Amino acid sequence: MESTLIGEALKYAKALFENDSSGHDYFHTLRVCKTALTLAETEHADPLVTGLAAALHDADDRKLSPETTKTKANARAFLRENGVAPQTEERILTAIGEVSYRGTDSVTPSTIEGKCVQDADRLDAIGAVGIARAFAYGGAHGRPMHDPGTAPEENMDAARYYAHEATTVNHFYEKLLKLKAMMNTDAARRMAEERDRYMRAFLEEFYAEWEGER
Repeated sequence: MESTLIGEALKYAKALFENDSSGHDYFHTLRVCKTALTLAETEHADPLVTGLAAALHDADDRKLSPETTKTKANARAFLRENGVAPQTEERILTAIGEVSYRGTDSVTPSTIEGKCVQDADRLDAIGAVGIARAFAYGGAHGRPMHDPGTAPEENMDAARYYAHEATTVNHFYEKLLKLKAMMNTDAARRMAEERDRYMRAFLEEFYAEWEGER
C-alpha cells in the first residue's frame, strides 16, 4: 500500500513537472524521494509520510506554482483524492511546508519525517548534480554564470533571498556551500561531506579556467 501510493504520487509529480528545464524536474523529485526513504529507514521515520512528502515537496513550490504555495492545493488535492487520512495528510503537509531554504529564516523541521525530506532535498542541491541543477536554473531564468564585479550577498532573510537574483556562481556562496552544515541527520551529513568537497574543487577549477590560468 505504501509503495503503491508513493508511486502514484511520483506519477502525479511527473505530470506536473514534465516540461521543467530548471532543475526542478521529475528526476529531481525521484532522487529526493529515494534519498528521503533511505534516510527514513536509518532514522526510523514513518516511510509513508516521508515518501509522500518527498514525492509532493515541489508540487506547490513558490518557484513552480506560486498561486498554490500558501494553500498547498496540489499536494492536498492528491492526498484527498487518494484517501489519505486527515491526520496523515496534515503530517505530510507540515513536512512539505518546512522543507524550503529561506536564507536566515530557514527552519529546522519539527518532525523526523520533515528532517529526512529536507536533508534529501538539500543533498540534491549539492555535489555534481547540484552543480548541474544550479546552472540549469540560472540559464532557465536568464542569469549570468559569473560576474567578478558582483559579490555574493550574505545573511539574507527570506524576503531578500526570494527577491534576490544572483549569478549562478554567487548562488554557491549564498546557499549551496552553507547546506552541509545545515543537515539534520548524521547520514545526510556524511553524504554531504564529499558533495561539498566536490563543489569546492569545481569552483577552484572554474576560477582558474575563467582567468585563463589553465
